[in-house]
Amino acid sequence: MRHDLTDLRLFVNVGETLNLTRAAERTFLSLPAASARIKNMEEAFKARLLVRQATGVALTPAGAVLLKHAHAVFRQLECLHADLQPYASGIKGRLRLLANTTATNSFLADAMSTFLAENPDVDIELEEKISGDIVLAIRAGAADLGIVAGNVDVEGLDVMPLFRDDLVVVTSLNHPLAQSESARFVDVIDAYQFVGIHPNSAIQTFLEDIASGLGKRLCQRVHVGSFEAVCRMVEAGAGIAVVPRACAARYSRPQALHVLRLEDAWAKRARLLCRQRGRDVPRFVENFIEHVRTAARAG
Repeated sequence: MRHDLTDLRLFVNVGETLNLTRAAERTFLSLPAASARIKNMEEAFKARLLVRQATGVALTPAGAVLLKHAHAVFRQLECLHADLQPYASGIKGRLRLLANTTATNSFLADAMSTFLAENPDVDIELEEKISGDIVLAIRAGAADLGIVAGNVDVEGLDVMPLFRDDLVVVTSLNHPLAQSESARFVDVIDAYQFVGIHPNSAIQTFLEDIASGLGKRLCQRVHVGSFEAVCRMVEAGAGIAVVPRACAARYSRPQALHVLRLEDAWAKRARLLCRQRGRDVPRFVENFIEHVRTAARAG
């Protein structure tokens, strides 16, 4: 049993006018077409819906029940349109965001907190990945936005530079390296023990891959859950660490750590915001991009 919205709209108009001719005109149907639709509904329901009278029509008890449900259908449709309108206008929805460890542990928290406060009907689904995997996911349409390091191939994506943030070595003030201004990664791998962020983090995976490419392994003395904890452990003399310069500045106390420049080319990295080229996004995504750019500039 199938009835389309035109059938229901016609019957609502019949109930309001009690005149089939005027109801047909309101529904933009010819009188024969309207009569045929009423007949088809009566046959489908196996019930008389209208009584033809000299001055128009009257509803039968079955017709009154149909009219009640037809009104309910259109009220539900109005609610449907009202509920979906915020999505159409780009002010309600879910943003899928992928970011590397540096972003999630630095400016991104500030960007998300201000954005979510201003957009209570938008949720953010954040997942941390290494930059190469982020690019693959964005190309596949598995996320709306990605924040990656500038040394990955972003060909085919729309890319927006955010800022530069080099990787550095941090040591305690009484560490032997505290007398140096710079170091090569290969020279510190074998000589010192490291403090690292959790093993599955993007930056830890990246550093392990660099070490493996050199035919070496990091002597990882301890893993902790955040860059702040990394800096505290280094300050206490548990080992050295490789962290983004912005994170070293953000989480360490002034004059509590010594920072060495890493001489390796891969340590000098831009931060990029990328998304699928040509893909339309809701207005709230564009709004979030502005929050990210503002927070990144603020450091």
